[in-house]
Amino acid sequence: MLTLALPKGRLAEETALLLLSKGWLKTLPSEGSKELTFVSEDKRIRLLFVRSQDVCTYVEEAAADAGIVGWDIIREGGFDLIAPVDLKLGACRLSLASFPDFDLFAKRSKVRVATKYPNLTREYFFSKGISCEIIKLYGSIELAPIVGLSDCIVDLVSTGGTLKANGLKEFESILYSTARLVSNRSSFYHKHAELRSLIESLEN
Repeated sequence: MLTLALPKGRLAEETALLLLSKGWLKTLPSEGSKELTFVSEDKRIRLLFVRSQDVCTYVEEAAADAGIVGWDIIREGGFDLIAPVDLKLGACRLSLASFPDFDLFAKRSKVRVATKYPNLTREYFFSKGISCEIIKLYGSIELAPIVGLSDCIVDLVSTGGTLKANGLKEFESILYSTARLVSNRSSFYHKHAELRSLIESLEN
């Protein structure tokens, strides 16, 4: 049996539908269920439903053989995982945003940046030769420049609607992200046949 960690929410639902279409599932998990695991009828695959930020940890620590997670989370955490398939799901981008009159190069002191992605943000500003002060937040990132907590933000953008609704402008895309199938190296070796079958079905 393969154990696959999925991030709770829309991506888990989209992945479950994909697995259903590829024959890995015969039925879908019950809608609205609070259960954190789901085993297929043929015992071929077990799903774990975890927070998106925890998928890579479950896989890296071999609590799951594989997982589905955004490229942004993989890059931010620097996880040692194999990522053989881009599922093309959950497409979004990590972007720099602020008020329309914001000038990245105008400040002589450190730029204050609110973000959930301190490592990728620091890497981006370092590549520009700009000093930055990272303000780590976990939600409502768009609020930070509005109340003066930060000069700008680095956050995931899908349609840009939330930015526009709050008077903010997207200046530059830092990283494009889609959902990837990831596996730990031990499972990739010991369950190679099962994982290869999953990889081939998802690639097709």
